[in-house]
Amino acid sequence: MTLGRLVDGLAQRGHVLTIVRPRQRHESPRYSVTQRLACRQVRLPGVPIPGYPQLRLGLPASRRLRKLWNLSRPDLVHVATEGPLGASAIATARKLGIPVTSSFHTNFDQYTRDYRIGWFQPVVAAWLRRIHNRTLRTFVPTHDLRARLATAGYRNLRMLSRGVDAALFNPTRRDEALRAAWGVGPGELAVIHVGRLAAEKNYPLLFRAFDAIKAVQPKARLVIVGDGPLLSACQRERPDAVFTGFYTGVNLARHYASGDIYLHTSVTETFGNVVTEALASGLAVAAYDYAAAHEFIRPEENGLLAPVGDETAYLAAAARLAAEPALRTRLAAAGPATVRDLTWDAIVDRFAADLQEAGREFHAGRSTGSRLHAPGSQLSSP
Repeated sequence: MTLGRLVDGLAQRGHVLTIVRPRQRHESPRYSVTQRLACRQVRLPGVPIPGYPQLRLGLPASRRLRKLWNLSRPDLVHVATEGPLGASAIATARKLGIPVTSSFHTNFDQYTRDYRIGWFQPVVAAWLRRIHNRTLRTFVPTHDLRARLATAGYRNLRMLSRGVDAALFNPTRRDEALRAAWGVGPGELAVIHVGRLAAEKNYPLLFRAFDAIKAVQPKARLVIVGDGPLLSACQRERPDAVFTGFYTGVNLARHYASGDIYLHTSVTETFGNVVTEALASGLAVAAYDYAAAHEFIRPEENGLLAPVGDETAYLAAAARLAAEPALRTRLAAAGPATVRDLTWDAIVDRFAADLQEAGREFHAGRSTGSRLHAPGSQLSSP
């Protein structure tokens, strides 16, 4: 979603973009180039991610990237994912003398614990640091992540926050008919969670938090919006929950706004767009005190926070939201104003300016006097 917003925003400002990415399962097995409204896409071979077969990991592609960029040289390459494809893009761009930047979107090193390969964490952490330190900029979404990465030895860190579409995500999308379809009656609670159904999202705690809510409000209903490798397992474990499947756009906004409480239990997010979307939608949010929740939630004013990893405190926060209607109403009412000025336009403008600055610094260092062009430039994003 974040990459899509950045691509669309840059294209609207006149930049020409090419996305280089692995083909997904539903796409043609042949090497292909496609054209979308916002950008050109080059799809390359990939392999299923272990434990997450719905997504594919890009393979090294130095030869194809060199051919592509010799035919149509980009002004800058931005690497959005630090896998083998991204690593080969960085190496190729450096060899061709093209400025290259990167984003830290995912705590892949922390995921090793969730996928039972915690012993591999130091290797993944070292890989990520090496990859990002070979680029002119590493963009991060929050101040606390920037501080953590700086302590870990990352260089050239820059902020790239996330926006929220307040015209899409807002309390006016509340739909009583949808609540009735969930089995939620008047005065009863709908507890919402939106996300990938995957191990790193901490579903065991989510279910325990909902049980704490049901102990206070026995008729509360848990609604989970999303899809992922754990869908079948979660459905078996929680037959009392509503699993809606994956939604985007207005349908997703309706689901958010039709809830009362939002539970965010993950401890591995780099940002957590769901937190700002839930705030914008007028939900009372309980989350751990890090990433987007740390940036935007003011405890007791627009949400409740628990220290990271303190499950007892988190469960207590969830139970409070169920037990105290006045608190719940007050927090929900304060949410939309919190993120009203967090627009994607401002985020994209800042990102474009930072890319242009990186390009100018690169060429100044090479003493060529060339510049990253203003609108009309080509930005390639493996």
